[in-house]
Amino acid sequence: MSLTVRNLSKSYREKGLTTDIFRDLNLTIESGSFVSLIGPSGSGKSTLCNLIAGIEKPDKGWVYLDDKDITARPGHVGYMFQKDLLLPWRTLLENVTLGCDLRKMDRTCSREEAIKGLERFGLRDFTHYYPDQLSGGMRQRGALLRTILFGQSTLVLDEPFGALDALTRREMQRWLLSIWQVMKHTVLFITHDIEEAILLSDKILVLSKPPARVIKNFEIPFPRPRDPELIFAKDILPLKTELFHLLEKLT
Repeated sequence: MSLTVRNLSKSYREKGLTTDIFRDLNLTIESGSFVSLIGPSGSGKSTLCNLIAGIEKPDKGWVYLDDKDITARPGHVGYMFQKDLLLPWRTLLENVTLGCDLRKMDRTCSREEAIKGLERFGLRDFTHYYPDQLSGGMRQRGALLRTILFGQSTLVLDEPFGALDALTRREMQRWLLSIWQVMKHTVLFITHDIEEAILLSDKILVLSKPPARVIKNFEIPFPRPRDPELIFAKDILPLKTELFHLLEKLT
């Protein structure tokens, strides 16, 4: 499904002062595409995720999946936060099926799908482990699987790998690429990492400072499937440099 944000405005009032985060923001993510959103700190990336996911309500404007208005209506997209947010009293299997349970999906079918997913994610041997028995990368894989099993074709991923070390982050990028190649979700991916955005995306959208707007749209020219080794290739240097200097001007 295509994801469209139309004339979206959002402000916050604190201590008598009003801050406009967005003012008539517009963007479209085509069905089945992978789009990364980058911008300076405080540009409203996480707020935009919350608005798309229906967790917050805009002051004005709309969010659409295809032609369906989902503004301020949770549950229409799969949403993965910066932290894994696995529940410590539930096993890995119970955590990844949480969304299925909340949606009252058939329990037998959802567990079967979860076990298949755990196998694909390299987590089959940790099915009955609790979150504190898992590494950071394992927990993030579990959180990603939970998001996918939620059953929506559109995913919003808010810096899901930001807290991971470099090697684990690279492993997670590899996992995400392999999964997206098969399932072709529509993905909005928030990141501060320019190399990560180039590696994963079809497009990169750059947000300005608040009131934020899309100031540049980069089409990524590298063919798929992509290998994480791409980030070491000379071919990405001009694009990487342009993105870096653009973000530098925005800080």
